[in-house]
Parts: sequence; C-alpha cells; structure tokens
Amino acid sequence: MERSSTGRKAVAGQQMAEIMISGEQLRLKLHDGKLIKDRRYHLRTYPNCFIAQELVDWLVSHKEAPDRAAAVCLMQHLMDHDIVHHVCDKRPVFKDAKLLYRFRKDDGTFPFSTEMKIFIHGQRLYEHLTVDKNSILQLREEHDVAYQRSFPGCQLIDWLLQNGEAESRCHGLELCRALQEHGIIRHVAKKHHFFDSGLLYQFCINFRRRRRLSELLNNDDHLNDNDEELTGPTLEENLPDSLYGLCKSPSEEGNNAFKSAVSSKELKVVSSGHRGSLNSLHSAEFMPFVQMVSSTVVGCNPKSVLRRNVTCEELLTPGAPFIKRVLTVIGDALGWGFVVRGTAPCYVQAVDPGSPAAAAGVKVRQFVCQVNGQCVLYLDYRRVSRLVMTGPRSVVLEVLEPLE
Repeated sequence: MERSSTGRKAVAGQQMAEIMISGEQLRLKLHDGKLIKDRRYHLRTYPNCFIAQELVDWLVSHKEAPDRAAAVCLMQHLMDHDIVHHVCDKRPVFKDAKLLYRFRKDDGTFPFSTEMKIFIHGQRLYEHLTVDKNSILQLREEHDVAYQRSFPGCQLIDWLLQNGEAESRCHGLELCRALQEHGIIRHVAKKHHFFDSGLLYQFCINFRRRRRLSELLNNDDHLNDNDEELTGPTLEENLPDSLYGLCKSPSEEGNNAFKSAVSSKELKVVSSGHRGSLNSLHSAEFMPFVQMVSSTVVGCNPKSVLRRNVTCEELLTPGAPFIKRVLTVIGDALGWGFVVRGTAPCYVQAVDPGSPAAAAGVKVRQFVCQVNGQCVLYLDYRRVSRLVMTGPRSVVLEVLEPLE
C-alpha cells in the first residue's frame, strides 16, 4: 500500500513537472516573440502581460494547440496550476477574448510550494550534472542490464556534499528521497527506495527536452513513453534542443537580469516534522525557476520598471526627489516576496501583493541603499540578493523612494 501511494505521488510529481516545464518554455517563447509586453487599458498600464485572443491565435498558428478550443483548455490548465493569471485576478477562467493575462513568473507572484521547491532543486541538479565534464551520470550496469545516465546513490550524496548542496549525508539522503518521492529520480529497475549505497538511480525527467504545449493534452501517454529504462542513446543526443536555447546569449543580455529576493540554498531538509519521508523543508530559500538553472535565460525576463535611468550620484545629491524609508521585512516560509534588479543602484522590480515585503511597505522602483546596516548602493542585484538570502529572516532595508 505504501509503495502504491508513493508511486501515485511520483506520477503526480512528474505530471506537475511537465506542466511547469511546458509553461516556462511557453513563457520564454512569448517573450522572444514579443507577445508579452506592457499594455494600457482604461488609462492604466499593465506590465508584462498578453492578450488572450492574440495568444490563442499564436498557439494555433505555431502548432502549440490543434485548435482554439484546445488552446483555451491548455491555458486554463496553466491557470489551474498557478502559472498564469488574470492581471486583476478577477477571472479564474481563461477566455478567448481581449482580456489581459500574465505569467506569475513575470510579476513575482509565483507560489513556491514545498513540491515546487523540490522540483526546482531537482531541475537545478539535473542541469549541473548533465553539463559536468566529470559527471556521475554514466552508462552503468546493475544485474547485467546497462542503464544510460545512471548513478549510484552514494555518489549522488557525495556530489551533494562536495558542492555544498547538503550539510551532511543524512540531509543528502533526505533530499534524494524527496526527489524520488516526487518523481524526479527513481531506481533504474523501480524496485528500491533511495539508499546511500551502490544501487543505481536515474532522473525520470529530461528537463532539457523542448516541448509543445499540446503535449499536456496527452500527459499520461507522454509519461508512459518516458517510463522506459534509458538503455539507448541519451535523451540529450536524441533531443539536443534545450529550453534555455530559446534565450539570448550573455552578450545580448545587458542589464536585463532579474531575480527574486529569496534564498539560494534552495532546499534544506530537516529531520523533524510531519510530512512523511520529506519530514520538513526549512526556510525555503529559493531563486526563481529560470534564474536558478541557467544564467543565459535572464535576457528573456521582463524589462525594467524604471521610468528612467538613475545613477548612484543622483540618489546621493542633496535635495534629490527621493524620500528615505527604513523597512523591516520578516520572511515567511516562501521567502520575502520581492524581486530586485539592476547593476548599481539596485532597485525593486516587483513585489508579491500578499507577501511580507508588501506588508512592510516595499514598492516597485524603490532603490535599495542598505541591507541590515550594510551599504549596498554600489552593488549589483546578485550581491544584494545574496546579502538578503544569507542573512537573518528579518531583513532591514533602507530604500530611497521616488517622489511621484
């Protein structure tokens, strides 16, 4: 009974992964095709959104959906999984009409649930392991059967420890069991739970495969197709295209990097709690899905919310049109809930309306001057984010807010 329940949870995890990956690939394609942009409606500007009717046209013309009805069904699927929402959150239904919708990844409101953090961590590990020159993913044998891109459980835990992804072998074991429980990895013959031993395991999901949104209509069949042991050529050889190949090269990025102010340690598994083999996930310090796994994708992220460029010198000029505020943001299980961007000065790009940051008074276009008493005015968003992520749960921000 327990194994059956675990199997159902793994399948559900794989289905969620397919939805997340398909949705993210669609988001990047739409940014690349300029369908996502700032739009005005009734004298108000809605940043980084798309018109539902135009999107349905695009999905059908690009063969992402067989017809308009299927396109609407697929987008409703993304809405049901909190990937897309109406810009005012007034419509829970996706309609083929001139209505504005937005990807939650584009406004910082994406919900980082426990399952999502596990998925993100699994994707990050997959990306690192597949590009590592000395990758532990190799052709190996177990009981006279060869398995492509397999790895011994003990070697994965070794890798986690060596790369700072786990604090101890116990924590590494708990993380790997969480990944298996949610369908990210599995025993090659699907006979064993995860053990710190020489038993072989594989990733169940090819995160790099380029997908069409229409595949979600046959999600179960797709999972069954991927459910075969990987004994032939690798998926990367058969399907070289990656989600991240859709984005601009680093030389084209400029200052378009965009990152959530939540922590980079991703996933810390604690030995106490009440969540089955997962036990508990502590302090959910995570970057967003795209930024975590590939720095090359940041060029596809939304453009700056700043109305004009502002220099550090201008901010420090006496009488400049800015007001200083000191804000205390107490993070919750999902982080702090704001997005920072920029080289120097760093500024707030987006704020989750229901987050601790919003409650503390953090607003878009505020410039970050200090974090916990340390001057950050001349630091870029990466270093500012790192200070927030590695600091205490309670973050004291000194910001300069434009007088508008």
